Amino acid sequence: MIPTFEEFVAGAWKTACHDRCKPSTRRRTVGALRTQLLPAFGPLPLNRIDQVAVHLWFDDYSRIAPGGANRILDVLRQILNHAIVCGHVTANPTRGVRRNPRPRPTRFLSQAEIERLHTALDAHRGRGSGRQQADVVRLLLLTGCRKNELVGLRWSEVDEDVLHLRDGKTGPRTVFLNVQARSILARQPRTESPYVFPSLTDASKARSSELSLWGKVRRQAGIEDVRLHDLRHTFASYAVLQSVPLPVVSRLLGHAGTRMTLRYAHVSDRETEAAAERVGVALASVLAERTSCTAVDPSSSRLAARPKAQTP
Repeated sequence: MIPTFEEFVAGAWKTACHDRCKPSTRRRTVGALRTQLLPAFGPLPLNRIDQVAVHLWFDDYSRIAPGGANRILDVLRQILNHAIVCGHVTANPTRGVRRNPRPRPTRFLSQAEIERLHTALDAHRGRGSGRQQADVVRLLLLTGCRKNELVGLRWSEVDEDVLHLRDGKTGPRTVFLNVQARSILARQPRTESPYVFPSLTDASKARSSELSLWGKVRRQAGIEDVRLHDLRHTFASYAVLQSVPLPVVSRLLGHAGTRMTLRYAHVSDRETEAAAERVGVALASVLAERTSCTAVDPSSSRLAARPKAQTP
């Protein structure tokens, strides 16, 4: 008998695949199942999930969240690949579904935009969730961390001037804290909760990853086109503008190599123009020194001083 999608993910797939993933991956997968995949495919037997059904779900969700649709499509593809391994289906209906094009991330905040964002955040320094969210947003900008790394941050991961993240996207990593970031962490109330930003309804859990405040403050700051993840781009770009070497920026962001870092480290046209001018001045200086060194006085030339050969 062919199991339903819901039965399969709760049984064979959970044991063989889901339970072997990192905790952060499991959390994201559970969210994808709860909000999208189980409502769309849960009651269907695996062999009744066809390309038409997948396309209809994917196109519908893509209108709301194209990036999220891509990520959850990957989860669905992996689940159905395991269904093939288990012999429940012979083909994966996600095959042929084209992912939504992902725009190259080129947005980062100018100094004026950062100041406006800072002002907007100051207006929401109240109690409870608003205060938490404002501080999370500030830390995203000051550390270059990913949202889930901060929302789920535990006190056991906080040292005096570093964070020892046990479950970053690329595995355990160390985040070095500047003075401003340390100040934000120091003002978080110490309770019995293991989390720096605990849920207000259940302190044994981390707060929700949904930061509804972001939509409000970016409108107030006039940066409606800026995504929350662009704060990470901004951190990287300002590091580059401060002449931080790319391998160091890569380490600050927790990347395995510099290739991914290049996608985050953007500079403005003004900075690029200024850099071109600096390079031009430096090269002109080198060329001037070279010309000065190679200029030879004919009267002191060894060739001119060489005696002519005597004719016998």
